Amino acid sequence: MPSFDSSRGRFKLADRHLAVFAHLLDKETPPAELHHSLGELQHIGLVGPEGELSPLLREFLTALARPVVMIQAEVTGQHGPLAHGVVVGEDAVFSHDAWPGEEEAEYVPIEPNTLVWEMARKVKLRRGERVEPETAGVSEITTTMGALDAVFAALEGVSDEAADLRAVAVAALSAASDLAEPELTALVDLTLSLDATWRMTTAWGAEGRQSVRSIAVWDCGPHGHWLRVQPEEPIEEGQVGPGSTLRLVRSSAGEVWDKLADLLPDKDELIAAGATA
Repeated sequence: MPSFDSSRGRFKLADRHLAVFAHLLDKETPPAELHHSLGELQHIGLVGPEGELSPLLREFLTALARPVVMIQAEVTGQHGPLAHGVVVGEDAVFSHDAWPGEEEAEYVPIEPNTLVWEMARKVKLRRGERVEPETAGVSEITTTMGALDAVFAALEGVSDEAADLRAVAVAALSAASDLAEPELTALVDLTLSLDATWRMTTAWGAEGRQSVRSIAVWDCGPHGHWLRVQPEEPIEEGQVGPGSTLRLVRSSAGEVWDKLADLLPDKDELIAAGATA
């Protein structure tokens, strides 16, 4: 069920509600499959009986309809993949967060000068991580995506006892790759300690001149942050297979912060791409 908080200008909406807004902005009647969603929006007062949009939606819908920069964070953790993001408009910036098991995402206005902080929050970037000794001497690991897939496949259905998991993962990786020590054990430790993997992507520009930047990171808890530099982002569907190179490079929280900031275009890039006047 959608909802809104007028005191903070925030909304909880599903994609189907956004689809209703898109039709109404185009002066179209939403199709039959969206009539229930339209009724929900009318019930809470965001849409009037004749399809008129509440003034509370003005900044939000303007940013969605004419974004300057779109930011997406794809985060995969214990509950599976979640998509968060930020919509940067000319006059307003809205951040949205998904929640496991819920259809609606929360859209909240934020100040433009907090944009990098907001990007870091979405991926739980933290300072002062402590690196465990098992991986302390390893700064880079190179293998194949197929070898990583073999580890995950071997771990499915194994008991949660740490010794069993580690032994199974080491055996699978040894059989599927030519990694030597200490990199072999280090990759096993990273895999077993994964809190989440995430990818942050920014896009801007007019149709036909769109620019995209992206980074991918493994958040390995006590083993710190690791940049996945290969396969190189942005990745297109079907581009990566079992034989593709997997290369992980250790990174500090400060370095990841800088890379997040570098994803954002400067004013000259926006003008060149036709994203802003």
